[in-house]
Amino acid sequence: MGVQVLGISGSPVPNSNTDRTVRHILASTGLETEFIKLSTLELVPCRACLCCLDADACPVNDDGRRLATQFAEADAFVLGAYTPCGSLDARTKTFMERMYCLRHRKGLNRGKIGVTVITTAISGDTSGEPTAVQLASAQLRSWMAEEGMTPLGALVLHGNVPCFRCGHGDACDMSGLKVSEGAQDIVRSAGLEDAEPSPELLEKAADLGRALRNALTGES
Repeated sequence: MGVQVLGISGSPVPNSNTDRTVRHILASTGLETEFIKLSTLELVPCRACLCCLDADACPVNDDGRRLATQFAEADAFVLGAYTPCGSLDARTKTFMERMYCLRHRKGLNRGKIGVTVITTAISGDTSGEPTAVQLASAQLRSWMAEEGMTPLGALVLHGNVPCFRCGHGDACDMSGLKVSEGAQDIVRSAGLEDAEPSPELLEKAADLGRALRNALTGES
């Protein structure tokens, strides 16, 4: 049997919170799974050329062609993204666009089920404007609706801005830490966010994995 649940992470950080949470959800399904990190692939944006119209395959010769085949064959997926620049990250968005080659007339993604993970470093809003998580969530929901896929749940993580690692987080006037934490001596006082110490978060991730398994196997 092929891969039943495909895990995909848009995070470029090695073994990131996003990666580990996606993997935890996959492991909790108890099913056959595969994990893909988009930053390890050569993946360019959709060209909107419509050359995929008859073949249901993208003509662009990069890893997107193989990824589309894997995604089409999967029964379910776990998609992990993060929110740089206040919205969905570019790799995840590129992945979503490149799956368009499966949509024409046949709707090859129709009926697929999935869950999403969004990691964000800045969760507050400004004057009633939508937060980064709200924008990213809306993009993911719209994509799934357009493809005829069914969302089974979502999880939001609090992540880390790169300023934690650059060495200038406290002194730099452009530090994302000051925006997100609003305090001085930020690197030491804020500390790195880590998914594993939170039993509640891990249990929510496990619940999503079990929900995928139950939906695919009919178990309760």
